[in-house]
Amino acid sequence: MLQNTGKLAGCTLFITGASRGIGKAIALKAARDGANIIIAAKTAEPHPKLPGTIYSAAEEVEAAGGKALACVVDIRDEKQVGDAVQKAVDKFGGIDILVNNASAINLTGTLETPMKKVDLMLGINLRGTYMTSKMVIPHLLKSRSPHILNLSPPLNLNPIWFKNHTAYTMAKYGMSMCVLGMAEEFRGQIAVNALWPKTAIQTAAMDMLGGSDVGKQCRTADIMADAAYAILSQPKDFTGHFVVDEDILRREGIQDFEQYAVQPGHPLLPDFFLDEAPENLAKQMEQHGATPAFKPPSSSSSASSGPIENTFDVIRSVINEDVVKSTQGIYQFDLSGEHEGVWFLDLKSGAGSAGQGEPPVKADVVMKMDSGDFSKMFAGKLKPTMAFMSGKLKIKGDMTLAIKLEKLMGRMSKL
Repeated sequence: MLQNTGKLAGCTLFITGASRGIGKAIALKAARDGANIIIAAKTAEPHPKLPGTIYSAAEEVEAAGGKALACVVDIRDEKQVGDAVQKAVDKFGGIDILVNNASAINLTGTLETPMKKVDLMLGINLRGTYMTSKMVIPHLLKSRSPHILNLSPPLNLNPIWFKNHTAYTMAKYGMSMCVLGMAEEFRGQIAVNALWPKTAIQTAAMDMLGGSDVGKQCRTADIMADAAYAILSQPKDFTGHFVVDEDILRREGIQDFEQYAVQPGHPLLPDFFLDEAPENLAKQMEQHGATPAFKPPSSSSSASSGPIENTFDVIRSVINEDVVKSTQGIYQFDLSGEHEGVWFLDLKSGAGSAGQGEPPVKADVVMKMDSGDFSKMFAGKLKPTMAFMSGKLKIKGDMTLAIKLEKLMGRMSKL
């Protein structure tokens, strides 16, 4: 781990989305120097599925040696942001550092993304980052070591990062464009930089996207906290950079990155937007899949039935009323390639059913993919979420049902 040097002692950091995950990790790293931390986030009451509140995060900051101010802030709300900034100035006398960490994600295509989700992502990622920066900058201009750090990626214009989730990429790149513009606008006055992880980071959002087994493919948020600390310790002429966590830590002398792994030695999942060879992305995601393979059908199975029918035989053997109750979805699989055809999986009525052809009622989600990838998916070699991210799977309908499908695969893996 990168050692604290005390450079942030007495500095005041305004961190959005700091009640959990990467934002909280950065807050705790700075707190060990004796920094003042404004926890600006929405969660004031415990969430049924997500850990932490602004108040529990504030307690951790103070236990680590810092001073904390917990503010209920929806960064889409101009008044809430303005009030939090004023409270920070009143309590600590100014603001030295802004970390724009708050973000929203929804990985769906243009036709499948409701405008409510588009507005949410643009409102938080782009507008929220811009507005919070605008309100904090007058105070940063009075600081001796002013920084803005956005948790956003390099502006990679390869179409592979747009085609499956245009709205998310637009919103996330909006944060990066703030870096590009503000770094030049305030050059010599404020350091403005971006930070992005080389690999997936274990957070509540990543667990939602990749399922319960995705953690072993991730690094902890500590690597982002160390990288952020390295950036925020730089002079203000270090500006306009799109920094990757591992790169700056190597520059700081860190050589052992296994210490950041959730499960040391396990292959790591590459993060978005950093493709050196985009054509290999799908292959990488398959190799890094975490779902264990289920026992393949025995050789006594009829060869003429084909691999897809064999897979559906296994599916039919594990579905029951409990699976139906917990899933409540009807799937349609439009398969292309060697074993082209349409299949359905009804996990919405009775004890469930599955077979060839379209479902008896309209499907809640239609999943289009190559038949070979379908077999890999149900063999535990390709996660639905990873197949979607890599472009191997097209989803029309309820994205959450694709995540629920992974639970069924978990049952199959025990056969």
